[in-house]
Amino acid sequence: MSGLSRRGLLRGAVYGAGAAVTASALSGCGSLAGSVASADDIQYWTLFTGPDGALMKTITQGVEKRVPGLKVKTTVLDWGPPYYTKLAMASAGGRAPDVAIMHLTRLAGYAPGGLLDPWDTDLLAEFGLKQEDLNPTLVKRSRYQGAPYAIPLDTHPFVVFFDRDVLQKADLLTTEGQLIPFESPRHALELMDRLRRSGGKLGPVFGHTNDAAMSWRMFWTLFSQTGATFDLTGERAEIDEDTAVEVVRFMAELARDSRTMDVQTAIAAFANGKSPMIFSGEWDMATYKSALKDRLGASPFPTFYDHPAGASDSHSLVLPHQDNPDPERRRRTHQFVAELVRSGLTWATAGHIPAYTPAVSSAAYAKLSPQSEYAGAAKQLALDPPVWFAGSGSDFQTRMCQALDPVFGGSSPASAVRTMVSQINTLMAQPNPA
Repeated sequence: MSGLSRRGLLRGAVYGAGAAVTASALSGCGSLAGSVASADDIQYWTLFTGPDGALMKTITQGVEKRVPGLKVKTTVLDWGPPYYTKLAMASAGGRAPDVAIMHLTRLAGYAPGGLLDPWDTDLLAEFGLKQEDLNPTLVKRSRYQGAPYAIPLDTHPFVVFFDRDVLQKADLLTTEGQLIPFESPRHALELMDRLRRSGGKLGPVFGHTNDAAMSWRMFWTLFSQTGATFDLTGERAEIDEDTAVEVVRFMAELARDSRTMDVQTAIAAFANGKSPMIFSGEWDMATYKSALKDRLGASPFPTFYDHPAGASDSHSLVLPHQDNPDPERRRRTHQFVAELVRSGLTWATAGHIPAYTPAVSSAAYAKLSPQSEYAGAAKQLALDPPVWFAGSGSDFQTRMCQALDPVFGGSSPASAVRTMVSQINTLMAQPNPA
């Protein structure tokens, strides 16, 4: 742990403002890359569990079979602050793995302080992965001071799933089976009333209670659609508070049937046929597919305001900083990542939209249902603001949800927005620990 003094224990704060470095985090500082005997042995940290974890294991094993001699040791760590704490500590302490998964929205908290090393895009291209074959929005966000610090594997957006039969009966689908356009928030609420009458049960649902991210995802989606000011580049936040209040009020109206629902209750309501529509992350696609089968439809998040947008993030691959990386193992790491990202079509079966665009444009992807139906969401991404304290699994998202959730119980939208702005200014006043 002697290397920790070089970058300081303050790096532990990178994973979320105000969080503490725990004993669990410190356990991640054992010898890793430095102890690997062969350049063919790659240490890979991920946060994938459940079906995603099993699929990533399958993909990794496939890469090993295609690349003679390559051996990948995967370490799966708990998602959230524990993961990002250990990653920061490993990089700061000189004990980093060769490659790791990072949500792209966390990059601003890591790249500026030397916790990550840049990728060699020429080397990736040598192994068949060109930057122009990746989602351009994600590529742009992957750069720091002009250098590529992340290689996007996918994007996982906030979308909408629905029961085709019920929406067809309510005359809410186009001839292509997609949601009809909404002319305005008011028009959408009128159509949702029609849906309730046609389905005879609940309207759209949205799980948010006691969740550290969902209310923020809904707010950020809708606010991004307005095009209003949300600027965190100065000393204090510049936010169009009037528009934010309007958006929060609409959130509460849109989710009136799920005011007290947590995520699992909302998922169950949709999967069990009590609701014909759910605003959800695409990562729950497999659950819905299992329940509704061919009746399951999906679409990018509906455009309620002026601009298409949907809250999203990207599982990306980063090079945690190593003081003296072995050149040959770095080369093998680039080869592994190129093969991994080019396996996007297999990764898409989990519901995520591959960042590798040739996979998305393939005939095989077009046959994936309902994945291909919401693939357009990758062109309307609303990533968290690029500031060090934001991003998936951050304390920022938790604070925003704590401010927003009372609105679903009848609290004032204006009060919620004032709390959000106050919390953001508190975070902005703190120095970036990196």
